[in-house]
Amino acid sequence: MGMIEEILKPVKLPNMVRIRQIFDESKVEDVAATVRAELERDEIASSIKPGMRISLSCGSRGVDNIALVLKTIATFVKEKGATPFIIPAMGSHGGALAEGQLKIVNDFGVTEEYCGCEIISCMDTVEIGKTPTGLAVYIDKHAAEADGMIVVGRIKPHTAFRGEYESGLMKMLAIGYGKQYGAEACHFEGFKRMAEMVPMFGKTIIDNCNVMFGVGLIENAFDKTCIIKALTPAEIVTEEPKLLKIAFSKMPKIKIESGDILIVDQIGKNISGDGMDPNVSGTWATPYASGGFQKHRVVVLDLTEETHGSSVGLGMADATTTRATGKADPDATIPNSLTSLILNVVKTPPAFRSDKLAIQAAAKTCTESDRDNLRIVRIKDTLHLSEIWISEAMLEEAKAMPDIEILSEPAPFAFDENGNLF
Repeated sequence: MGMIEEILKPVKLPNMVRIRQIFDESKVEDVAATVRAELERDEIASSIKPGMRISLSCGSRGVDNIALVLKTIATFVKEKGATPFIIPAMGSHGGALAEGQLKIVNDFGVTEEYCGCEIISCMDTVEIGKTPTGLAVYIDKHAAEADGMIVVGRIKPHTAFRGEYESGLMKMLAIGYGKQYGAEACHFEGFKRMAEMVPMFGKTIIDNCNVMFGVGLIENAFDKTCIIKALTPAEIVTEEPKLLKIAFSKMPKIKIESGDILIVDQIGKNISGDGMDPNVSGTWATPYASGGFQKHRVVVLDLTEETHGSSVGLGMADATTTRATGKADPDATIPNSLTSLILNVVKTPPAFRSDKLAIQAAAKTCTESDRDNLRIVRIKDTLHLSEIWISEAMLEEAKAMPDIEILSEPAPFAFDENGNLF
């Protein structure tokens, strides 16, 4: 037994209880039909002319039904006599490399075979205009050379700032289409001004390029598509802020709002741009947004396979495991941090040899807590919050909440012989 194990051996962990949080489960039942109905609006369909070459965007998040949505749009464009192609529109993600970005979209099922059109992954950008303040705006070279652009993306609250437009179509234009160079230009003055910069850059692209329309997606608390809206360029400007408010109301959350320790089984870029969504976890990397679960310590146990080595978000944990740090790839992680100008998200917290040791370390260092009755919440990740675990000290509070069901009796953490959770 090493010294770390010796120091942490006396730390007792509480019994845990599995619970179900009840959220609105309504979703779009026929995604392809709903997309087609939106595209068939006269003001949308009429923008597609025979012979046009049109770019469609695919971002870096794990958006529900994204492959089906892009396939349906590509098919519709071809039926109108035009030629669609898809570009990875994800700023600096994928290690800011064309092959890295192509792998991300392919892993989402967005392939040339499935979508029935070419995918062009390239990091080259061109200047398409200047903002009213004189800042140069850049977008993907192939999108700029196309006859039109269809911007596709999920609308949801951002992880680092608040504004009229957060994550969504305007941001996809400003940062996603901008690739690494354009994204860095938009981030140049930091997140303090992002609420201003995103619409300024996005509107400059709308004014200087043929943005034909957008397709905005909203997901429910179960990560399922619940709203699909096609928006004209003018409607992107006027309607996206309204859709953002709806997205806020659909987000999952930890219904018991505070505790001592939050355990997150896995983080990754497919979960959130910050690895774990601070709108849920409260792990904010900037002072320009707030909310989420209030706690003293955060433990991150692992990285998702789909994050491809990006450990963005690990720096917001107080403890982690060597399993997680062993999967971290600096080349997949640091370019994103350098582009967004935030370094704390990629720091490495103390890494322990097992889940048990990492959790015990968090428990031992909760100096402002009742260590005999620790309030602990454990979640799989910040997207999947229907069934979670709470410690026994939180059980009575959970029983009093009408939108929580108790699924198990209190029981100890289930560690294997190596100290890792089953």
